[in-house]
Amino acid sequence: MNTRDRIIDAAQQAIDEYGLSGATTKRIASQADCSEALLYKHFPGKEALLLAVLLERLPALAPALAALRERVGQGDLAGNLTEFALAAVDFYGRAAGIASGMISDPSLLSTFRSMLAKGATGPHLPIEALAEVLRAEQRLGRLDGAIDAGAAASLLMGACFHRAHLAFFTDLGQPADAWAASVVATLIRR
Repeated sequence: MNTRDRIIDAAQQAIDEYGLSGATTKRIASQADCSEALLYKHFPGKEALLLAVLLERLPALAPALAALRERVGQGDLAGNLTEFALAAVDFYGRAAGIASGMISDPSLLSTFRSMLAKGATGPHLPIEALAEVLRAEQRLGRLDGAIDAGAAASLLMGACFHRAHLAFFTDLGQPADAWAASVVATLIRR
């Protein structure tokens, strides 16, 4: 494992064990068995390191979206969307600690927002990508053309985000797969 990967793994471990505020660069460097100076050689700041953890270590939405795009017009639409919803719940649940920590730190949030803007990325892009998938399914006649694809994508992603966060506070009872199938069936019902 190279040094950069070791640092990212140490950052994820520190966040998991101590939360975002406790995942100091000193602690991360110690867990990665390197100096803070070496950490900064690989990452210009803590924000860049956190972004690397989000993009490289957490279950990502990009592969789930890619799989969904590949299945446009193929297979069971409800099944395809249910599988995607489960991946989204998993992602939002795993990303919650980092996201919550960033939101609670104005300086960190400001820097992170700037990084996202410079990289032309952000949490809105998966919603837009899902809306495009839904529009493609509409063009093929597999989804009601009267549905607002952008609103449907927002509703599905919002429901996934909400479920992931509720799971931190209560036992949701209904298994995630049954929940996802129910939400998707409601969303695409004709």
